Amino acid sequence: MPACVAAGNPVTTEVGQTLLEQGGSAGDAAAAMVLASCVAETIFTGLGGGGFATYFDAATSTVSCLDFFVAVPGLAGHRSAEVQHIPIDFGGEVVPYAVGPATVGVPGLPAGVEALHQRWGRLPWPAVVAPSIRHAERGVTLAPMHAKVLSTVAPAMLIGPGTLVYSRDGVTLPGGSRVHHPGLDHALRLLRDQGAQVFYRGPVAEQMVSAVGQHGDLSAPDLAAYEVRETIPRRARLGDVDVLARGDDLDDLLSTLDRFALCSDEAELARRLVSVLRAEPRAGDTTSLAVCDPEGNACAVTTSLGLSSGVWLPDYGIHLNSMLGEGELLRHPLPPGERMSSMMSPLVGLGADSPVLVAGAAGGSRIRSSLIQVLVNIVQHQMTVQEAIDAPRLNPVPGRVHVEPGMSDRVLAALRESDEVVTWPALDSYFGGVAAIGLTGPGGDPRRGGDARRLGGPVS
Repeated sequence: MPACVAAGNPVTTEVGQTLLEQGGSAGDAAAAMVLASCVAETIFTGLGGGGFATYFDAATSTVSCLDFFVAVPGLAGHRSAEVQHIPIDFGGEVVPYAVGPATVGVPGLPAGVEALHQRWGRLPWPAVVAPSIRHAERGVTLAPMHAKVLSTVAPAMLIGPGTLVYSRDGVTLPGGSRVHHPGLDHALRLLRDQGAQVFYRGPVAEQMVSAVGQHGDLSAPDLAAYEVRETIPRRARLGDVDVLARGDDLDDLLSTLDRFALCSDEAELARRLVSVLRAEPRAGDTTSLAVCDPEGNACAVTTSLGLSSGVWLPDYGIHLNSMLGEGELLRHPLPPGERMSSMMSPLVGLGADSPVLVAGAAGGSRIRSSLIQVLVNIVQHQMTVQEAIDAPRLNPVPGRVHVEPGMSDRVLAALRESDEVVTWPALDSYFGGVAAIGLTGPGGDPRRGGDARRLGGPVS
């Protein structure tokens, strides 16, 4: 695959491109891009969240997964604190949601990005962190599609200091506005100079525990016990491509692929998609990136804050996650210290002897549907990566199938045989955001203001 980067924001891709041009590996670029996204894509992610990475090592032809998702707090005891319930009108569905200190899980992102660099990076750590510090110092421009998402999730974002960061005169920021988190550059300098440990045993950790206080379960023992996990990926087959990604009880992308059969009839293909994808909508949000370096190493990373808890660290500009407020992730009791479930599925697709695709997606339960449809477009329909991402998508929910404009009349008629079809007026972030690199190059998702670049110049 060509040396490329793809992500949900031009700032993120520019940072990845720069690291590759400086001689960095896919691990260096991915780590730098994750940190850049914590500055430029704060509607979706941040240092107070968590995520997953899937990495192909060209020297050994092996695929590994890093789990740095949030853990369940409570090692110091459970306080039975109340959450704050809020409704989010997400994709035409009013979804109950919860925020507040009691929804904060143990963040994994600082430890995860450090582990990603230590495992596969080769540039000095300060060089990897430096670009995000520069952007944090002056703030970034809010992308129009990010502004649209912000207006949707405003009840979760405009709490406490979030009101000052994301709104003016009681109205959420429009696209083109400057977004600045006071203190975030300080947090990143600490990460550069002292490493991730400062978020788990140092001053940032102390402020996390203080900010959550007696209204949540996060404690010093929870932070001190956190560890990144390296796991062996699961494998599924789609056409002639082996898809490798992490596995989890809610992350059923691979089990879905195992049940999905490609076919040449577009109407039957749509029916099969609906039958295997139908799931409850989910309000959480995420962002994703993909990178491939000149040596053939490739990495996909997906990270998230949930919808954000409304709990901020005043000295560090960090918005803490709200994963314990996502009911769908709490289907089964989990003891303190255990990982929460997630639908995030950064993946590597292998051909005969090398990667043919590296991809990740954002969008809660639409992660699975968006990734599978992009995979089908590439494998079955032989589209370029960007064409596959741009193509209209569907997303089934109980009793209805939401579809973007551009589906054929034959497909729509087939869907209407068993469901109400809700046709959207344009491509929309509701249908997820995919960042991917394949044999034809990279692709960024217009639904999320995505951007893609080849080494040496922008692509989109």
